[in-house]
Amino acid sequence: MSNKDIAAFEYHLGYTFKNKKVLIEALTHRSFYHENPNKAENYNERLEFLGDSVLGFVMVEALFLSERRLSESVMAKTKSYLVKESILSEIANAIALGTYLRLGKGEEATGGRTKRSLLADAVEAVLGAVYLDGGYEKSQELILRLFKEKIDAIISSGEFHDFKTELQEKTQMLFSVIPEYQMIRQEGEEHRKTFTVEVHIAGDMFGTGCGKSKKEAETIAAREALKKLQE
Repeated sequence: MSNKDIAAFEYHLGYTFKNKKVLIEALTHRSFYHENPNKAENYNERLEFLGDSVLGFVMVEALFLSERRLSESVMAKTKSYLVKESILSEIANAIALGTYLRLGKGEEATGGRTKRSLLADAVEAVLGAVYLDGGYEKSQELILRLFKEKIDAIISSGEFHDFKTELQEKTQMLFSVIPEYQMIRQEGEEHRKTFTVEVHIAGDMFGTGCGKSKKEAETIAAREALKKLQE
């Protein structure tokens, strides 16, 4: 990476590294490492493992210290929601992370810069790099800044709620059956697909959901079905 690219990414991230090598490692995918052994000493999977733990602890600490005095179950659901792939990939996009990744030619050709799983892993690697470079307080400060809006929005809206589990429990109690989810449509390019799902209970359609993943679509359909059951 050029000094210009490093400085540009640090600007987007809002953190300046003392050790630029740890940042470069965090931005290096294994595909680049294997294709360019003379240009990369390491790739980012070890940092990803570290960053995952740092992120998880910062989230749990923040939720525990929240003025709302959240219950254990709410903290667990909220933390699980905040560290999932779709949220991390949104954080990656907010800091233009995909632009600065070092990818192999094959990964580049298959849209690696926009793959949610790859972006999510790279976010964790960068957080691990910040922890190594600046310590816990700097990584905590960065994480809380990057995730603040999402933490506040999720706690206030309850989007972490497990609608599918609640629907299953309710349908078993009311009808002695479990919900059936049916994929009715997939649209869009390979890495930008949208999924439409219907949920049926005892043969009747109770809800429809559309999302960027099958799981998201099923969750929205389950939420709609619960509303219908309550009515």
